[in-house]
Amino acid sequence: MRLDKPRIPALESDQWTPEAAEMMQPFTKQGRVFNIFKTLCNHPELARRWMVFANHILGKSTLTVRDRELLILRIGYLCQSGYEWGQHVLISRQAGMSEDEIRLAKTGSATPGISDKDRLLLTATEELHADAHVSDSTWAGLSEHYNTQQLMDIVFTVGQYNLVSMALNSFGVQADEGLPGWDV
Repeated sequence: MRLDKPRIPALESDQWTPEAAEMMQPFTKQGRVFNIFKTLCNHPELARRWMVFANHILGKSTLTVRDRELLILRIGYLCQSGYEWGQHVLISRQAGMSEDEIRLAKTGSATPGISDKDRLLLTATEELHADAHVSDSTWAGLSEHYNTQQLMDIVFTVGQYNLVSMALNSFGVQADEGLPGWDV
């Protein structure tokens, strides 16, 4: 975590407004509410609207889970968002990604021996992070592997998790118990 204490508190259930409690019902039913959501309880209207978009990216995207997670891990690493990195290391492992595939998100497009498709995904993420634009050559390469909707989902996935990383870093959201660190 960039900050060792939160700037915006992670509210416990007894601190939630009725609106926040309603919004958190799906998470409380699962038995665990992550600190990102407890923090968002400070602004339930924003959280409710953001979660619609976040739900598309995480659960309804046209990308494979592996491609999506590679993008998310790379942007989380580039943004140095320890919370994002740790959460998506866990998700990537659950999706069957190997430790080498997860570490690829740290070394990026310059990693020797990776597939053309992985190199293009990582390059697109790096270009979006550096310049808010995917270059013509990277776009052309991605177009050989992905259709229009998938290309759109690539850009929106990187953008969504860039935004989330900015929020996590700036709000000082602290790691949930058991979250892996950078040493993966």
